[in-house]
Amino acid sequence: MSDEPATQDIEETAEGLFPIRTVSSITGVNPVTLRAWERRYGLIRPHRTPKGHRLYSQEDIQRIQRVLELLDQGISISQARQLVERPEPAPRSEAIDPWEKYRQRMLQAVVRFDEQAIEQAYSESLSLYPEEMVTRRLLLPLLETLGERWANHSGTVAEEHFFGSYLRNKIGARFHHQFRRGGGPRLIAACLPGEQHEVGLLLFCLAAANHGYQPVLLGANMPLEELPLAARRANADAIILSSSYQPAAETLSRELQRMARSAALPVYMGGRASIRHRDALTRAGVTPLGIDIGPALARLDSDLRQGG
Repeated sequence: MSDEPATQDIEETAEGLFPIRTVSSITGVNPVTLRAWERRYGLIRPHRTPKGHRLYSQEDIQRIQRVLELLDQGISISQARQLVERPEPAPRSEAIDPWEKYRQRMLQAVVRFDEQAIEQAYSESLSLYPEEMVTRRLLLPLLETLGERWANHSGTVAEEHFFGSYLRNKIGARFHHQFRRGGGPRLIAACLPGEQHEVGLLLFCLAAANHGYQPVLLGANMPLEELPLAARRANADAIILSSSYQPAAETLSRELQRMARSAALPVYMGGRASIRHRDALTRAGVTPLGIDIGPALARLDSDLRQGG
């Protein structure tokens, strides 16, 4: 449910106060989390209209941004209320990293194939922290851990598949639910041929949609020769590729270059392979994005939105 009338979603009120959806857009903290910070921790105390709608001042927005800084240092949300007024950040030794606790909770749930326990930990983290932060500090490190467990034989393929299936369902539903049609650049998003792990691409598309882009998700194991036609039909502004494992030598040496020339659009690639094969990708006319979604989106902003 919206806290505000639709007419208040874009601009500040006459009193210099902002509705919750505007504050969410400015700070990246969703309205559910803003309400939780208010009710459970007293981190912010917005003004209320006679009808009960929340309105936030510029000082409230600055306070929210200060909270985000503390959270990014590894400070738990429960500590932030005590620290947010301080002029200096708390020493790192004072902080108890909440993300390690969440990662351990979810890892143990995966090992037990306990979907309910995974859901509880994931939903709790989303209710208290911004979605981008949950992705960066919880989901991506946990995927790394599961991959390492499989590689060193301390885990199983079944664990990785179980968690991957859970995330595909959850993130796919969030992506389609939160997708907003607008005027942002359109992105064709696909995994390289042979790449079956699409969770990283899903996480990127969810973040890109929240960032104002219009991703067209094609998913795993996509033949490269079909992408230029798909991009033209979709009127896309760029092609985003993803690969976490070793691409075929032919893909790196010839197929990517052929596809990029045919598409005549900017082509980017994220995932582990974009780090390992940065030079080969650059030679093929593909821009490597690495594995950090924030800098990847910043690079897209720089390339695709310079005139916007």
